[in-house]
Amino acid sequence: MLYGIGKDTMSLEVNEKEMLDILKKNPRAILQGKTSDEKVMPVVVQNIQRETMSGKLLHIDFHHVNMTESMDSKVTIHFSGEAIGVKSGGVLQVEMYEVEVRCMPGDLPSSMEVDISGLAAGAQLLVSDLIFKDGIEVLTDPNTVMIQIKTVHAEIEETA
Repeated sequence: MLYGIGKDTMSLEVNEKEMLDILKKNPRAILQGKTSDEKVMPVVVQNIQRETMSGKLLHIDFHHVNMTESMDSKVTIHFSGEAIGVKSGGVLQVEMYEVEVRCMPGDLPSSMEVDISGLAAGAQLLVSDLIFKDGIEVLTDPNTVMIQIKTVHAEIEETA
């Protein structure tokens, strides 16, 4: 189904294989939907229903995107590198993999890669540490911890 402000709700059909390929690459991509009268309009996937056992697509809700107005969406964060704190015995703890942003649809990044190799034991990466290009407003609380490198305290047994 296709929904949108000021738009009539429409039923759509999609090629399941093509849709699955798109969802693997970028689940928040702005797609070009074509209506039965050959009109093309930008849409995003709003909701997906899958068969529980097989994962087969049952229903997808699309939402019309107005390319001239800012939109709220989420951006997936990919962490790269091995933190020096992990190399020295710390434990990497990921708290969240995505942040909510507001921007023009054409500026929405599909994902963001963050190098964590400089994080020492006891360090953390906050949402405020992420650097997005101009025009992207981060809506997630800037003080939210994304990653922390926990130090491991070994218990020492005293010998009697």
